Amino acid sequence: MVLFKSFEDYVPGVCHEFGSYRVSEDEIVNFATNYDPQLFHLDKEAAKKHAFGGLIASGWHTCSMIMRMMTEHFIAPAASLGSPGVDEVRWLIPVRPGDTLRLRVSILSTRLSVSKPDRGIVNSLIEGLNQNLEVVVSLKTTGLFLVKKCL
Repeated sequence: MVLFKSFEDYVPGVCHEFGSYRVSEDEIVNFATNYDPQLFHLDKEAAKKHAFGGLIASGWHTCSMIMRMMTEHFIAPAASLGSPGVDEVRWLIPVRPGDTLRLRVSILSTRLSVSKPDRGIVNSLIEGLNQNLEVVVSLKTTGLFLVKKCL
C-alpha cells in the first residue's frame, strides 16, 4: 500500500489502483430507500422490467463507495484540507449486486498554492472499476494538501 503523507507525495502522471469493495443487494436497496428512491434501485422484480434489466446501484451510492476507498487508500489523513469540488461525474456502466469495485486514481497535475504557501493543489482523475476492469464511474477532483514543511 502506498502511504500518502503530504502534497509532495502526489506525483503527476502516476496512476494508483486500490481497494476492493463487494456490493450487496441489501446495501443498494438501503441506500436507495434513504437517498435515491427510484424503482430500479429499490425493487428487484420491478427493475427487471426497466431498461437496465435488473436492480442497479444509485450513481450517488457508487460515488459514495468510491469516496470510501479514496479515504481509506488515497487521501493523506494528516495533510488533507478537503476539496473545493468535483467535476465531470460520469456514470458509465450500472453497478449491480455482486459487483466488486476497485479504485484507480491518476494524478493529472499538482501545483503549490500562490495565495496560501502552506498547501498544494492536486488534480486527479478518479475511476471506479468493476470486476471486469470496466470503468463504471469517473470524476475529476481537486484536493488541497499541506506541504511537508507544515506538517
